[in-house]
Amino acid sequence: MTTAGWIFMLGSIGFVISLTAFCFYRFLLKPAVAEHMHAPIDIETGDKE
Repeated sequence: MTTAGWIFMLGSIGFVISLTAFCFYRFLLKPAVAEHMHAPIDIETGDKE
């Protein structure tokens, strides 16, 4: 394999691993959305009328 091939292959693999690590980092350290959502206890839907 030529030098350009090695550079391209290592750059591609490095980019994919970096992007995967960044996405895992953002997903795992982000607070859960369910903690911020609060629904009212009594919701009047009007379906019993």
